[in-house]
Amino acid sequence: MEWPTYLDEYEKLLIRMSTPRVMIDNAGCSNSTRLTIDSARKHGILLEAIQVLTDLNLSIKKAYICSDGRWFMDVFHVTDLNGNKLTDESVLGCIEESLETVHYGRSKSIDGLTALELTGTDRVGLLSEVFAVLSNLRCNVVDAKVWTHNGRIASLIYLTDDDSGCSVEDSEKLEKMEGMLRNVLRGDNDIRSAKTSVSLAVTHMERRLHQMMFADRDYDCNVCGDVPLVLVQNYLEKDYSVVSIHCKDRNKLLFDVVCTLTDMGYVVFHATVDTSGDRASLEFFIRHMDGTPINSEAEKQRVILCIVAAIKRRASQGVRLELCTVDKKGLLADVTRTFRENGLNVVRAEISTSMGTARNVFYVTDAMGNAADEKLIDSVRHKIGVSSLKVKELPLIYHDKGEREEATAMIWSIGNMVRRNLYNLGLIKSCY
Repeated sequence: MEWPTYLDEYEKLLIRMSTPRVMIDNAGCSNSTRLTIDSARKHGILLEAIQVLTDLNLSIKKAYICSDGRWFMDVFHVTDLNGNKLTDESVLGCIEESLETVHYGRSKSIDGLTALELTGTDRVGLLSEVFAVLSNLRCNVVDAKVWTHNGRIASLIYLTDDDSGCSVEDSEKLEKMEGMLRNVLRGDNDIRSAKTSVSLAVTHMERRLHQMMFADRDYDCNVCGDVPLVLVQNYLEKDYSVVSIHCKDRNKLLFDVVCTLTDMGYVVFHATVDTSGDRASLEFFIRHMDGTPINSEAEKQRVILCIVAAIKRRASQGVRLELCTVDKKGLLADVTRTFRENGLNVVRAEISTSMGTARNVFYVTDAMGNAADEKLIDSVRHKIGVSSLKVKELPLIYHDKGEREEATAMIWSIGNMVRRNLYNLGLIKSCY
């Protein structure tokens, strides 16, 4: 490493100490690549490391996190999204470089773009109305993510002015845009306030969506559907609170949980993650930033509700439709209007454009939130373009009876996991 001439030896030492050391091992495990990160500890650095891995489209199969005083060591067993070990040297080099700079933070650049944040009550066709407003105001959506959960919607949209091709600078136009979108989000019977704002802060998109939905209190009513099992216990002898989670495994699960714990002001000192088949077990030893554990039953219940919400916000719902076509003005307004006119509701969306090509992903259900009829999907594809709009995933069918039969076994398994990990960390004398 070449050092700038103005740095003295002490400053160089401080930089070396704060730069994470990354070791990549492809020989120690037959079905995954092991990444070890050793670094000085600071609040949020664990989340930043996990964020790097998920942004590189890696799947975390196992993880061990241990923090000792001012240092922490993370071990991640990762694969690509197809479950394969990482063998491409360029990919491994990119991982190492990205993790070594994690101490300095990473965020999406929005130079030349206007960032728009929206929250409100979800309803069928809402996204169509939002994109119609933006199209009528001659704004082009470059990048966007939309989440819905518990009847609420949150969206982060990056856009440009059609006339200039750059960010929207006209204050009157921005004010008009915010007012029109606020009216659309409010609808006729919004019992909670709709919010629209132009954001100047640069934050990771998915982390920001978690923050927006958390601020909107979407976690208040987590009682329906496939609910993850979350337990919170206090191990007072060591002043830890232990959070145990057993749920269906999916991509970015660890990111969603750690993001929520971090933004709620908790520090993860130790953690284990284990996946088997389509199930995941996660356990976190946490404290408040002042070093104290969770101190009330009400706080325990709030942590449980918030973690369940974080997991369910991104849980796959409905049919995944992928749109790949030449970008044009009004494309999103036209596509989402076709969805609305045919009774399809968008429950999650990821919008991106690059080099004049639109690559959009929509998760859709029928108007009641159930799986959309296959014939209806085919009809919509023919209207938009069969070669452009393709079905990539079918909805997963859950069997309630099987889940009820698994619940007791899950609780027993998590109880054993807590004791075993306390023993492995030297916090109790026996795991029996």
